[in-house]
Amino acid sequence: MLEESQESKAKKILIVEDDKFLAKMLGRMLEAHRYDVVYAATGKEAIMKASVEDVKLILLDIMLPDIDGFDVLETIKGSVQTAKIPVIVLSNLGQPEDMQQGKALGAIDHLVKSDLSLDEVVAKVRKRLPPL
Repeated sequence: MLEESQESKAKKILIVEDDKFLAKMLGRMLEAHRYDVVYAATGKEAIMKASVEDVKLILLDIMLPDIDGFDVLETIKGSVQTAKIPVIVLSNLGQPEDMQQGKALGAIDHLVKSDLSLDEVVAKVRKRLPPL
């Protein structure tokens, strides 16, 4: 019982990434830092999981197979149920207008995948959401 209550207190992060290899690598690193991780490979799945899971932070790719990540961000921030979940955009779209659009829609940060290592992504997450 004690184990179960400790697990349920772990801070949960939703990784929205259609590249399964990258998502799993990032998830393993976050789990090593005592985070719970849930995954979504599509925008629709991300919106659903954000509303039903007790997510404390979302790492959101922009280029998704169904719904554009900016639309996902707008939907999440437009819902009373999910509006307060911090979202970090993690994308290869690194143009200033892409970064401005993410921030305008409510993202707290925009990280360019090609410019960062997984360790740097984890460090950014830990800064925004310290583990237990």
